[in-house]
Amino acid sequence: MKHEIAQLLSAALNSLIEQGEIVLDQPPEIQVERTKDPAHGDLATNLALLLAKPLRMKPRALAEQITARLPSSPWVARVEVAGPGFINFFLTESAYRSVIPQILAEGPGYGRSKIGAGQRVQVEFVSANPTGPLHVGHGRGAAYGAVVADLLEAVGFDVHREYYVNDAGRQMDILATSVWLRYLELCGEVLRFPSNGYRGDYVWDIAATLHREHGETYRVDAEEVFRGLPPDAPVEGEPQDQVGDKEAHIDALIATAKRLLGDNRYRYVFELGLNTILDDIREDLAQFGVTYQEWYSERSLAERGLVNRAIERLREAGYVYEHGGALWFRSSAFGDEKDRVVVRENGQTTYFASDIAYHLDKFERGFHRIIDIWGADHHGYIPRVKAALQALGKDPNRLDVLLVQFAVLYRGGEKVQMSTRSGEFVTLRALRREVGRDAARFFYVMRRCEQHLDFDLDLARSQSADNPVYYVQYAHARICAVLRQAAERGIAVELSPGERHLELLSETHEQALMRVLSRYPEVVEQAALKAEPHQLTQYLRELANEFHAYYNAHPFLVEDGRLRDARLKLILAIRQVLRNGLNLLGVSAPESM
Repeated sequence: MKHEIAQLLSAALNSLIEQGEIVLDQPPEIQVERTKDPAHGDLATNLALLLAKPLRMKPRALAEQITARLPSSPWVARVEVAGPGFINFFLTESAYRSVIPQILAEGPGYGRSKIGAGQRVQVEFVSANPTGPLHVGHGRGAAYGAVVADLLEAVGFDVHREYYVNDAGRQMDILATSVWLRYLELCGEVLRFPSNGYRGDYVWDIAATLHREHGETYRVDAEEVFRGLPPDAPVEGEPQDQVGDKEAHIDALIATAKRLLGDNRYRYVFELGLNTILDDIREDLAQFGVTYQEWYSERSLAERGLVNRAIERLREAGYVYEHGGALWFRSSAFGDEKDRVVVRENGQTTYFASDIAYHLDKFERGFHRIIDIWGADHHGYIPRVKAALQALGKDPNRLDVLLVQFAVLYRGGEKVQMSTRSGEFVTLRALRREVGRDAARFFYVMRRCEQHLDFDLDLARSQSADNPVYYVQYAHARICAVLRQAAERGIAVELSPGERHLELLSETHEQALMRVLSRYPEVVEQAALKAEPHQLTQYLRELANEFHAYYNAHPFLVEDGRLRDARLKLILAIRQVLRNGLNLLGVSAPESM
């Protein structure tokens, strides 16, 4: 409906221009919004207020001229100029009734559009280090990223979903060393596991696979492994007066593992850990309804020479300098708080150097818009990545970084404690098994991504009106139940074409429902363009609430065939919109509950 009104306004402006009454260099972007107060109509525009200054006219006088040139429309009952120059549109009842046959005709396509046609968008999300199973924090980023991608696709964008696999670097070396040390324990070696190692049960599982398939081929005497290493920091339960550096200790252990195992054997342990966990992540995300077009390897950046190429291009542009034996990117020249190292003193490139190369590659692959979905703890990375893109001659405004806050779980009113390194955390898989995929997906996107999310496990499992996903799904199931009742009573659901009999939908609940249904395409569009899935969850809850009130107030399978026909059309349209919206959220629409 907003698009229809915008077209009427555009026609009025063109008429004024053609008659020489106004002169515009270029047509403005016409904004039409829903009114908050019914006394101000259904839709309104501030077009006259926006154009008054460049046209050197009084806003109200311009608004009067625009309304005088508006073409007639069966959707518009009347138009009023209000206040300083707002134009308010009062729609006809037939305008709202027309949405019902539209929904029934378009079916799954209702709410979809071609706004983004011809534009390629890359959405990179989750991209968790493959050093352990996905936890509930990753789950929020997964649900949010998947819904953002699906929403963008629903409004016509060509969407490329991507997972950036951090398959290189220190954290992966810590994982490989942790697996090997657990393997040594399975071989009978007695050792003190490093405080900075990965301690989860999954590390034991990978070590057990190594031991089962290769026996003691990788065994080295523990005394030789730990000989001459700098002392480790104490862990919980040990005397805290012990002095040690956990970072120096684990780095020395990594170097020792590489030396004692040799390149081939160390690489085997490394790849076993990486591939086992990466396969687990792939399966976990697939079960959560999240799939990708590409799993992009960080290691491939170095192997293809893209990291060195990016650094060289920055050097040629004059933004790389040497200091203290390291190479630095002059990111402070672009608003970053300080310069950043891209090559360390030992000649190793940094994670940041890989990030620069990766984002340069994104631009060179021809995406019109790039969306990165990161955890909130990566906030400081945004200005440095954008600084690098600007230094490389790319438009940093084409990159949107959306930060997802952590999800805090509550069970029985108590906060669930989690620690990733110690292995004491709730995995995404465990969450899905406890509350179900539907509840997890819905709950994760109910709030803005930058807001903290308190995830009430008891609420998510409950079958009550207080559980938002249950409440929405129950509305869909109730409509399906009405159709089953009709079949049981021998009532054939043969709907009349078009808007026939819809004029009988005069009850307050029916009028409200038609207005809510008409807003669905606008909600999808705004949720997509603003990357705000919570707009869709709020809408579905509103639609479900209006339906439940209608269900409790009025029977549908009435004796009057014409009224029955109209009401069945209405609830079938409601069912279709509920189904369409839930599908975009990755949530099922059950037919019985």
